Amino acid sequence: MSDRIWTAAVIVIGDEILSGRIQDKNVAQIATWLNVQGIRLREVRVVPDVQDAIVEAVNILRARNDYLFTTGGIGPTHDDITVDAIAAALGVGVEIHPEARAILERYYVARGGLTDARLRMARVPAGADLIENRMSGAPGIRHGNIFIMAGVPHITAGMLDSLTGTLEGGLPVLSATIGCWVAESEIADLLGATERAHDGVQIGSYPFFREGRTGANFVIRSTDQAVLDACVADLSAALTAGGWPPVPGGI
Repeated sequence: MSDRIWTAAVIVIGDEILSGRIQDKNVAQIATWLNVQGIRLREVRVVPDVQDAIVEAVNILRARNDYLFTTGGIGPTHDDITVDAIAAALGVGVEIHPEARAILERYYVARGGLTDARLRMARVPAGADLIENRMSGAPGIRHGNIFIMAGVPHITAGMLDSLTGTLEGGLPVLSATIGCWVAESEIADLLGATERAHDGVQIGSYPFFREGRTGANFVIRSTDQAVLDACVADLSAALTAGGWPPVPGGI
């Protein structure tokens, strides 16, 4: 498998996210799914239901990443403008996808029929393919390296599941965690030196305050299991030598 690093970005679309009325749950599940595919989530933007803002974000992020995922704004109401905005970003029109229409007709046959509002969920940027939605009627949309997905987390999860194994990626990122009762400022130099000594490793430090004490969990990441294990062993030995017993798996 290639050592190339494949990257992705996520655009979360919706005034309800920016206002705090709804808490986003899609970014974490997309990031986790991407890692399994060997793709690294590099950046996330949250934008309002404003076409110019969506267009700007789409054009910037699709150009500097291998893949772009969007969530939200593909429902049946007037403020669901993601399809229109992405079509504008791509310089294409909007059309009714015949397969999407057929899916919706079947789904709504016993649910009041396919109304004009529901038909909006069959609209796609011209030339797009569909992403299977195993949870409800309306499919997701793929156009080139852009994946247009629902805002409802369990529907997004189903769409991700249908995409599993279909995207080209590299090696998945492996990780291990070490916990320690120490202020991270006391061992900042030690952490930096350990990371530099192991090529291809990243060490993240996540401090906490519990039980009246200061501690931190250190997450070591690498695409190579042997390199990861060596770094974990060296960091554990260095912490022990400094009088800070490490806790495998974190605290």
